[in-house]
Amino acid sequence: MSDQKKEKKLNIELSPEIAEGIYSNLAMITHSNAEFIIDFIKMMPGIQKAKVKSRIILTPQHTKRLLRALQDNINKFESIHGKISEPTGSGMPPMTFGGPTAQA
Repeated sequence: MSDQKKEKKLNIELSPEIAEGIYSNLAMITHSNAEFIIDFIKMMPGIQKAKVKSRIILTPQHTKRLLRALQDNINKFESIHGKISEPTGSGMPPMTFGGPTAQA
């Protein structure tokens, strides 16, 4: 056997429906002692009701890996396209739905 490690390949299936993606312009994040819940929401201007389009539930360890992966990709993006501008202020009215405060 050679000194090189055997490369394990993960076969990931992406259905056409999932490949289309879901648009979200708001994320609400809550957590318990065992998991993080990220709700991806689509808000429309002038409409008071918004709909959760997707909910992702992650372990704390996977959430931290996601945070690192997002930061790495943002750094790569900004090195090519320049700094991503952020609007001043939240631009969103305060929202409370009970439970832990959202952090996104």
